[in-house]
Amino acid sequence: MNTNVFPDFGAVGGADQLRDIIGALMMFALITSVLMLIVCAVIWGLAAGHGSYQIAVRARLGVWLACGTAALAGAGVALVNFLLGVGAGL
Repeated sequence: MNTNVFPDFGAVGGADQLRDIIGALMMFALITSVLMLIVCAVIWGLAAGHGSYQIAVRARLGVWLACGTAALAGAGVALVNFLLGVGAGL
């Protein structure tokens, strides 16, 4: 017994606008995380060079968080498609 389960986006009024809004939000999240990655990396380098190790540790944490956020925002579509595929296979 093979049943294909997939969300029906056509049943929702304004589905095209919803996709546009979600795409814009994902782009905004990706751009913001890349900018924060650059800012935190610069602060990390400056703080480590001047001997301010508390600020360097916090900036390093910011770099890792920005990397994770950029990875999730960039791979969001692939992750959702993968999960929909897994859900259809159950």
